[in-house]
Amino acid sequence: MNTIIYIIPELFLSIIVLSLLMLGVFVKKSFKIVNLLSILSLIFAIVLVLNQPNEIIKVFNESYIIDKLSIVMKVLTLLACLFVLISSNEYVRINNIDKMEYPIIIIASVLGMIIMISSYDLIIFYLGLELQSLCLYILASFKRDNKRSTEAGLKYFVLSALASGLLLYGSSLIYGFTGSTNFEIIAKNLDETNVASVFGLVFIIVALAFKLSVVPFHMWTPDVYEGSPTSVTSFFVLVPKIAALTVFIRFLYVPFINIIDQWQTIIVFLSIGSMILGSLAAIGQKNIKRLMAYSSIGHMGYALAGVATGTESGIQSSISYLIIYLVMNLGIFNCILMTKREGIYYENINDLAGVSKNHPILALSFLIMLFSLAGIPPLAGFFAKFYIFMSVIKSDMYALAIIGLIATVVSAFYYLRIIKIIYFDKPKKPFELTHDAGLKISLIFSSILILTYFVYPSILTNIVSTINIY
Repeated sequence: MNTIIYIIPELFLSIIVLSLLMLGVFVKKSFKIVNLLSILSLIFAIVLVLNQPNEIIKVFNESYIIDKLSIVMKVLTLLACLFVLISSNEYVRINNIDKMEYPIIIIASVLGMIIMISSYDLIIFYLGLELQSLCLYILASFKRDNKRSTEAGLKYFVLSALASGLLLYGSSLIYGFTGSTNFEIIAKNLDETNVASVFGLVFIIVALAFKLSVVPFHMWTPDVYEGSPTSVTSFFVLVPKIAALTVFIRFLYVPFINIIDQWQTIIVFLSIGSMILGSLAAIGQKNIKRLMAYSSIGHMGYALAGVATGTESGIQSSISYLIIYLVMNLGIFNCILMTKREGIYYENINDLAGVSKNHPILALSFLIMLFSLAGIPPLAGFFAKFYIFMSVIKSDMYALAIIGLIATVVSAFYYLRIIKIIYFDKPKKPFELTHDAGLKISLIFSSILILTYFVYPSILTNIVSTINIY
């Protein structure tokens, strides 16, 4: 019983998923009530997570951990999911995906992510990963009458299944040569001279790189982001990244910290490849969701640069980067969900022509988010990159810092091109701005956070500085 109290948030979400399923089955046209209860459940789950003990606790034979890292990342996951549900109400209704299963699948996916975040054992991690992945397959193909959505779901399913197979193979190698699936025991028994165990590590990194959508395991990202419903794309961009980066950090710095020389170079190359591809491949994109897919690949490259340093400050800078990345992308997708005309949502960048003339407030929000994504001071995106580059330079990884700076300059081109289209191109027919209060609140919240972050940046750094995984 004493151990059960430490997994109350997970138990609560499990009960909510089962209860909402029963409610949805027995009550006709139950989407509104199920969606509202899902939002309230996420808020209550955040309260439960924040009330967990602020110390390191390992339960279930040390296979599940509650610490500062897990608490912060769980709250982030739940908050990101909450804002996705709040801001996508109108889109879901207009596109006829307002089925009761929609919020339930999202909650189930978040449950898998929370299990991943606290996992301290390969088996527990895999259970959480598969729960998350199964839900994401369904979400990507939720618009069954749309060929692009069906294709997105199929592509994600096939490639994700391949990544899961590689993960299992790597885990079996690690288990075979260390005799355990527990992270701490793996760290004690791992022999850095054993080639097979290093092979196992590489397979696990490949699988995690796929989940984080970094180069060269990014191939699914643009097609899935473009083909999925926009509300689902915003979920893909925001929520799974949190769990994937947390597991990346936990994997590399707990069981494999003794062989840092073996994996550090791999992470550096993943980071460099993602930054370069993210800055170059997005230049020719005409669909804004594909552009944001390549943008997210590049941003995950910056986040991995902090992980590659092998230092505590590097991890903290990566987490700071991820938090600011979440707010920026929440804002930009809120803007995209505003671009509606006669019940049709427009995704072509050229359709944003002259938005500043017809919708100056929306244009200003676009401007704030795009400048921040480009890393232009004094917006929050500048500080995110500043934290990463400072930790990389402190670790004497000058080549990585220089490549990151060059990639930042190149990527600014396609962000500024969208601003040019919004402010200087000939106006098109005005959009029908939403009356959805949730979307407006979410957009205002993210815009203010990004715009005013420089006033008191120590709020974030104080939270992140308390995170210690050693």
